[in-house]
Amino acid sequence: MDTHETAPVQGLNPAQLHAWMRFVAVVELVPGLLDSQLQRDSALSHFEYYVLAMLSEAPNRTLRMTGLSSMTNSSLPRLSHVVKRLEERGLVKRSPCPTDRRATNAALTEEGWAVVQEAAPGHVRTVRENVIDPLTDEQVAQLDAISNQLLMKLDPTNRLNPRAPEGA
Repeated sequence: MDTHETAPVQGLNPAQLHAWMRFVAVVELVPGLLDSQLQRDSALSHFEYYVLAMLSEAPNRTLRMTGLSSMTNSSLPRLSHVVKRLEERGLVKRSPCPTDRRATNAALTEEGWAVVQEAAPGHVRTVRENVIDPLTDEQVAQLDAISNQLLMKLDPTNRLNPRAPEGA
């Protein structure tokens, strides 16, 4: 018997509901804010920028598509579609993985690297102005701790890799 389906669910108390509604509002507003700035300044969606940024941080600026899919929390078909568009723009190059011919690698091109470097300051400015700067240092530390706690529940295997490995 699955207790999650049959046990009565306790509602949220007023303080919990208030916190939840504010959290949902932030989750809804931030992606549009990031998308708007990146589209305006760099002709990239936030997801395209995220893909390029993940590649820029990888060894040799190259990742297997399956790994990149996991890191970006994307389905492989969605990622393939986006990488195809980025490849058409000369920002990414796909090639067979030399160690596993069944796999495909995505590599950031020099042009892609230049685009990431050009887009990063505006993206960071938007993040600072709208998320980091309104908070005190103590609140940033609290945000980090709260986010880490939620990620341990939502991403227990750390496949998105935003947390330091255990014991680090």
